Amino acid sequence: MINKRSKANPEERREFLKTCGQMIAGGTILALFGVSFRKITTKETAYFWQINPQKCTFCGRCQTNCVLPMSAVKCIHALKVCGYCDLCGGYYRTNVKELNTAAENLMCPTGAIQRKFIEEPYFEYAINEALCNACGKCAKGCNAFGNGSLYLQIKQELCKGCNECQIAKACPSDAIRRVPVSEAYDLKS
Repeated sequence: MINKRSKANPEERREFLKTCGQMIAGGTILALFGVSFRKITTKETAYFWQINPQKCTFCGRCQTNCVLPMSAVKCIHALKVCGYCDLCGGYYRTNVKELNTAAENLMCPTGAIQRKFIEEPYFEYAINEALCNACGKCAKGCNAFGNGSLYLQIKQELCKGCNECQIAKACPSDAIRRVPVSEAYDLKS
């Protein structure tokens, strides 16, 4: 027995292949657009906790209210704003009897601020974030007796992104808020 196949019209076959090709191409474009759209909306809708440096009163609650054992808040040093003072209000405590670098004369209880001589009478200050406990004493001193180059900010790589930030709940000045990723760091310059 000979099996006779019905031959489809070549025009119909071409139309069928053209439709299949369009569907495959269209599906690919939609899939790529969907992935791109998801990345865009994820970036735009991602929010971070941030401290507004203009509202912060350096109350010390960032140190004790963070859910992490060592707070995600760290001292930031705006080098552009710093005066490189010999008598830095964020480095030295006020009313010390003798001006030297003994621990009892320094503002930072953990030794997170390093001081390096540049030239008379200028010093450069750097923050060791691993030692910073977010007490805010240095920032409070710098803002009271200096130009405010030391301030507190939430480090996003350390922050757990809690849905309801415990530090924000405890902040008396309402300085902590959620901002989009595009505004993740409100830095002084």
